[in-house]
Amino acid sequence: MFVLPLAILMGVSLPAEPTATVPSALPVCEKGTRYLELTADSPGEAHVVCIHPGLSTNFFFDAKLAHVELARREWFRVIADETGLALVPTVALGDGERVPLKVSFQDGAAPAGVTFTLVVHPSEAERQVEVTRKPRTLASYREGEHQARAEARQCQEEKVHLEAECAGRMGLLGLLAQELLGEDGIAGNNITKSVTSRLGNTLRSMKALSYRSDTERLEGGRKVVRLVVKQLVRNTGNTPWTPARAVLVGPQGVEWKALGVWAQEPIAPGEKRLVGVEVEMTEIEARGTFTLKLWSQDAGTAEFFDGVTFP
Repeated sequence: MFVLPLAILMGVSLPAEPTATVPSALPVCEKGTRYLELTADSPGEAHVVCIHPGLSTNFFFDAKLAHVELARREWFRVIADETGLALVPTVALGDGERVPLKVSFQDGAAPAGVTFTLVVHPSEAERQVEVTRKPRTLASYREGEHQARAEARQCQEEKVHLEAECAGRMGLLGLLAQELLGEDGIAGNNITKSVTSRLGNTLRSMKALSYRSDTERLEGGRKVVRLVVKQLVRNTGNTPWTPARAVLVGPQGVEWKALGVWAQEPIAPGEKRLVGVEVEMTEIEARGTFTLKLWSQDAGTAEFFDGVTFP
């Protein structure tokens, strides 16, 4: 994630270190393969699994399945065989939406089945869940250890890459070093009049600017551009509000996950602060009017800002 251009466009230095109501805090989505071990005396709890529209979540079991009971079956594309199934939400479910899934086994051994609660996450999905009713084998533990080491190594490589990329690259030289200064430079628009805060928002947009910077990258033969939305927002709620993540929703409903979300500091009730969001897409995709969706660190209801356009 590149945070340098966003901070520069916000005009400050880097710090030192859906309309639907979400019924409860969203779960933390596990990365990689999730291993779930069941025992005969396990309580019949529903295991929470993150899902996201358009992303597949795969379940694998160590026994043949007798029956799969999925609520709202028409919301999903389901592919199932004797010992597994894949689920892909195919409709635009609301963030925090919960769907029960119950699986029973053929062999009659205890436990006879397992229950899940599929929770719609705004940006992520758990891609693979492996369910066993007996202790994992040594090979399975070793596979999990190897995967954890690989993920840790990847994080370290990304950290080194980011440190090397940001080292000594401040101001306009930082943009130059990251090849974000195109022939036309950085274009900006004042979009205050077009951006509106939806009814029910905690944050109110007081002023909004958008920026576009060319890059040297191509994607499918199309030029890729870097986009930033900068807003001065007021917190009309009763608790501090700290931006955590964001997506930009295009005219056709396509979502682009933000490369970075920046704020001066937590926004106290009644206070105004600058918030910035950075996204990357092709030059053609950047045309039209977008909706910005922002979530706070407590993963509550999204804040919607309509009418976002770019130079």
